[in-house]
Amino acid sequence: MAAQILAHITGTVWKIETRVGAQIQEGDVVVILESMKMEMPVEATASGTVTAVLVKEGEAVNEEQPLVELG
Repeated sequence: MAAQILAHITGTVWKIETRVGAQIQEGDVVVILESMKMEMPVEATASGTVTAVLVKEGEAVNEEQPLVELG
């Protein structure tokens, strides 16, 4: 079953810090969101291989929206 890394705030995807096929560890920063002029890193909640990046830089996202999928 794939794990998803979710946005913890509503904001805009400022920078994507990972790619499909990357091996990440719990706690690694995978996406940086911008909200109210502040950069907020989103950390992996599990370890695994990135199977999908579900957003693009500049895209608006809502709290709890899936950003990255791990296999």
